[in-house]
Amino acid sequence: MRDEKGFTLIELLIVIAIIGIIAGIAVAQLRTRPQSAREAVLKENLYAMRDVIDQYFTDKGKYPESLDALVEEGYMRRIPVDPITNSSESWQIVHAESTDEDPDATGGIYDVKSGADGTALDGSHYSDW
Repeated sequence: MRDEKGFTLIELLIVIAIIGIIAGIAVAQLRTRPQSAREAVLKENLYAMRDVIDQYFTDKGKYPESLDALVEEGYMRRIPVDPITNSSESWQIVHAESTDEDPDATGGIYDVKSGADGTALDGSHYSDW
């Protein structure tokens, strides 16, 4: 019988292996967090701008001619920055087209998409959002 207190080599190896597994999982999760955060901000910015465009259409009966018109009319404080491109100038604008119901449509901004190249973490293209 040994009266010495301490850990055996096997106990230490098991603890080190568990710490290594936990650290590996944490590193894998932390690697994608910044990109995931930018994508969440992009989705929120797109949702907010589309909502403002719809509010403008409801109030005025036509789509805005530019994103700057939304700022000038007080619907937004400023044009949001695309977090992927880090620019407020890279938004891709989708213009409304005339239809049979409204052949005289002025063709204002109907939708906004990201101007970023690349693919999101879920495999979709930013320009498709």
